[in-house]
Amino acid sequence: MTDQPTDGQSTNPSGGKAGDRGGSTKTTLPFAVSLPVGSSLANETGSWRTERPVYVDLLPPCNKACPAGENIQLWLSHAEDGRYEDAWREIMRNNPLPAVMGRVCYHSCQTACNRAEVDEAVGINAIERFLGDKAIEEGWAPTVAVAPSGKKVLVVGSGPSGLSAAYHLALGGHAVTVRDLGDEPGGMMRYGIPSYRLPRNILDAEINRIRDLGVTFEQGVRVDDLDAALEEFDAVFTAVGAGLARNIGVPAGEAAHVLDAVDVLRDVEKQQTPLLGRRVVVYGGGNTAIDAARTARRLGAEESVIVYRRTRGQMPAHESEVMEAEEEGITMRWLSTVGHVDEGAITIEKMVLDDDGFPQPTGEYEQLAADSVIMALGQESDLTLFDGVDGIVVERGVVAVDDHMMTGRPGVFAGGDMVPSDKNVTVAIGHGKKAARHIDAWLSGTDHRPPAKHGDATLDRMETWYYSDAPHQVRAKLEGARRASTFDEVVQGLDEDSALFEARRCMSCGNCFGCDNCFGVCPDNAVIKFEPGRYEFKYDYCKGCGVCAEECPCGAISMVPEEI
Repeated sequence: MTDQPTDGQSTNPSGGKAGDRGGSTKTTLPFAVSLPVGSSLANETGSWRTERPVYVDLLPPCNKACPAGENIQLWLSHAEDGRYEDAWREIMRNNPLPAVMGRVCYHSCQTACNRAEVDEAVGINAIERFLGDKAIEEGWAPTVAVAPSGKKVLVVGSGPSGLSAAYHLALGGHAVTVRDLGDEPGGMMRYGIPSYRLPRNILDAEINRIRDLGVTFEQGVRVDDLDAALEEFDAVFTAVGAGLARNIGVPAGEAAHVLDAVDVLRDVEKQQTPLLGRRVVVYGGGNTAIDAARTARRLGAEESVIVYRRTRGQMPAHESEVMEAEEEGITMRWLSTVGHVDEGAITIEKMVLDDDGFPQPTGEYEQLAADSVIMALGQESDLTLFDGVDGIVVERGVVAVDDHMMTGRPGVFAGGDMVPSDKNVTVAIGHGKKAARHIDAWLSGTDHRPPAKHGDATLDRMETWYYSDAPHQVRAKLEGARRASTFDEVVQGLDEDSALFEARRCMSCGNCFGCDNCFGVCPDNAVIKFEPGRYEFKYDYCKGCGVCAEECPCGAISMVPEEI
């Protein structure tokens, strides 16, 4: 699905929508300070207005950008108050793997963060990791608060999408069985992401939490008969990850040592160390290529080189991973393509970009020493499960689904890498949640309708000078020779003081956080404060000057035309 699920609606961190308080309750208040002493209610200033202020709740850019649909602003507000368990439970409403996501998510929320225009984006990903790790340390666990539904659901695949769907379906009271071909659950998080990025004890802890909800895991099992599955279960969610390497058939001699990146990473996880030699070339420009090159270094390669046919700016790999690879001595050969692989060497051809930015061959060749070549040119899903199944459409290696994540076969849903979408862990988790909610509705004969989204909290609504400059808290990295020679985790987490500081950098875009500015700047005493974060406009005294809206730091007040 191209439109990712985004359930993270804007929520007033202080507990509700300012202005939606008190109804028509009459309160004895002093006259507006702009009126002379002794004026009567006949001189109410409200009659002069052409616009009136209203409190609004808007959708923060972080929430909007999160493919998992987290209400990031709300859980940040809990975290900045030191209410860590509340913050974690708010994350868990949408994402069952916060400790994992705090390590492998490419945090589009931070790219969208308004704070980046003030100094630096809030380190949302680092705070999520802190909360996820703390939950594991403290043993926090979700609870199933509904009665068993009597319905059974099969989840095919135990990667992020399958785990997310299983979690949300279990919370809905359904009996969930996960069947997966791998020896252990986790899918490509386990067999595709190296442990120096995602320690296996963290992955296992969050999977076990899902298991403790009553989800049954059956490993080493291939599902190849949908008809039989639908006789045993009331619904099926298929989440087959992209575990097959894509091969473009680079010419190679008989003695050439050519491997697939997916196989290399899987073998390392299974402790079946591949023989790569001293000089390794990785062909590709995605995150898997980066992981393969860094893994080769850890397996003893003295030289690990990435060959990519485009430029660094066009590389699909995430910038942070490219930088970490360079820090570990990985070299990059940009605008180069592998023409032929021989024993001990490869032939590469130099490329140039045409006027449209596409690489074109130059006819200039160069020899590069290589004991082995690892192909990392993309992955695809094994979709043989759908061969010959009526109603299911497979095109270009992905399965067609509707807005409910259902395939053309009633009762069969799909998500993650096997449907049209970006292929990453966060998107997959969002798919699993969205599918679970539609499966739950389908099983009960209803229709799940997500709530309408609020308007956007844009930076131009805000008065950012109210916010103090505050440095972004940087996560430490493992350094020294040990970093590139072991699979110890490279990027470290924040301590509590740093995580708390980072959470407090949030500007609460578009949602009142109880700063009292409107209450303090109103020249007519037209703002009534019930308690911190709970205000109401008394329009009898408001002359519509708009000072409150202009001075609202977070942009939670709008001026609207006066009703006639």
